[in-house]
Amino acid sequence: MIHIVFENANFVICDKQSGVLSTPSRFEEDDARLCLGTELQKVLKVQIYPVHRLDYEVSGLVVYAKNAEAHRKANAWFENKQVTKTYRALTTGQDYSHIPANVANPRTQIDLQEGREFEWNSRILRGKRRAYESPQGKPSRTLAKYLGVDSQGYHKWDVQPVTGRSHQLRFDLSRHGFPIVGDKLYGSSVNWGEQSIALRSYKIDFSQAPGAMALGLPSELEITSL
Repeated sequence: MIHIVFENANFVICDKQSGVLSTPSRFEEDDARLCLGTELQKVLKVQIYPVHRLDYEVSGLVVYAKNAEAHRKANAWFENKQVTKTYRALTTGQDYSHIPANVANPRTQIDLQEGREFEWNSRILRGKRRAYESPQGKPSRTLAKYLGVDSQGYHKWDVQPVTGRSHQLRFDLSRHGFPIVGDKLYGSSVNWGEQSIALRSYKIDFSQAPGAMALGLPSELEITSL
C-alpha cells in the first residue's frame, strides 16, 4: 500500500493508491478503510503531519511533513497558493444529461481543441456527500487544459486547483458536462475499478514555495499519469 517517491529529514511524499484514505476519517475507530497516513507512521516510526489530502477514490502524490516546523512552512505554501498541483483526468464526451433539469447550469457547448486552456470560477458549497454551486459557497478557481482523446476514446485533461475546495476538480469537470470516468457521484456512468475514479495527482511544483529548496525538496516532482 505504501509507495514512497521522495523522502528526506523533513518530508515524505507518497504515490497514494485509490481506495485508500490520506488521513484518518472522523469515524476512525469505526472506519475499516486503509489509511496511508496511519500506515506510514507505523512504518517510519515517527510522527507525521498531513500537509494536504487526496480524496479516497483519487490516486497520486500526497505530501506529509516529518516535523512540526516543516509542517508549518508547508501549510503556509499551500494556503498562499505557492505550490502547484497538476492532476490528469479522463472524462467522457460533453453531456449534461446527468445534471437534473431543475439545477441551474448554462449547459454551454465547449469547442474542444487540443491544447485549449480554460479558467473556471465558481462558488462551491460542500454538502454531506458532494459539492454544489451556491451563492453561499467559497470562491473556487480551476485551471484546465484539454489534451485530446486517448486510445480508449476518453478525453484527457490536465487540471490544477488554484483554490483547494473539497471535490473541486470533480465538481468543475462535471458541471461543464465532463464527469470524470468512474465518478458516479458526479454523473459518470462508466466503471473505473473498485473505489477508484480516473483522476490522478501526478505533478507537484515547489519552485515558487519560499524555503522549499532549503528543506531539501525538489523544484518539481512528477510520476506517471493516466
